Amino acid sequence: MAEPDDLYTLRAQFWLGHYQMAIEEAKSIARRPMPPNLKAEREEFLSRAYIASGQQDKATAMTDTPALQALALKAQFELSAGNEDIQATLVDQIKTLAASDPSPSIQLTAAQVLLAAGQTKEALQQVYMGATMEHISMILQIYLKLDRLDLAKQQYNSLRQADEDAILTQLGNVYVSLAAGTTGAADALHSLNSLTEQYGASPLLLNLTAVGLMSQGDYAGAAAKLEECIRDFSDVVVIPDTLINLIVCTVQQNKPANDLVAQMKEQYPAHPYCAGLDRVVSAFERESIKYKV
Repeated sequence: MAEPDDLYTLRAQFWLGHYQMAIEEAKSIARRPMPPNLKAEREEFLSRAYIASGQQDKATAMTDTPALQALALKAQFELSAGNEDIQATLVDQIKTLAASDPSPSIQLTAAQVLLAAGQTKEALQQVYMGATMEHISMILQIYLKLDRLDLAKQQYNSLRQADEDAILTQLGNVYVSLAAGTTGAADALHSLNSLTEQYGASPLLLNLTAVGLMSQGDYAGAAAKLEECIRDFSDVVVIPDTLINLIVCTVQQNKPANDLVAQMKEQYPAHPYCAGLDRVVSAFERESIKYKV
């Protein structure tokens, strides 16, 4: 087990989705004496927390190091949602940066941007060596996206070997268990309850809990967690996962979800969910014309 350092709390808050708390923690320890590598990491986590909390403009202004430049590109990528030309240019820029400075931080950021851009293979190439626990956690996520639960489990075992009690290891167990479906839901919910009791609820933990409950068929319980997320974190940008999961719960309970779908399209018009929904609706309308009387 790794010994805690000055950034232990900051990392934990970020990984668990407590982004505003992470920002406050990063600022509170800014004047604390610490080695240069930890100072640089503190700045990177601050930028990452800004991006995750919807404050991308603040991250774009942090460019003192190559790692922060990579994060600034990620922030610009997210701000350019819906503009494929600009996003393609930003992807090329972060690829160039990663090639010229293949540090773990830049590789991780590059992988996240490439994954968001749909370049799954290229994203995996950035982190496949697993230089850090965050790299291994990212590889696990990519394998789950590729429906390779077997390979994701191997990465989870690697996390356990590195530090069985680490937050990333516990989250890795949650993701792998949820991906297993009904058989893993109980284990995932047990881990999520433990993390929530220890560190407090966050939009991330509440959404993961909702997914676990949905896997068990408890859509009312899942909806309650999602509504709690919207209610208790009203000062935080509503993440698309919350709306998408709530739409699923609502539909599964045979309730109207039109308002939620409209909200999703209004707030996240460039999200893959909205694009996929539009394709399905268009296909249905084309087919329905054939059967008009």
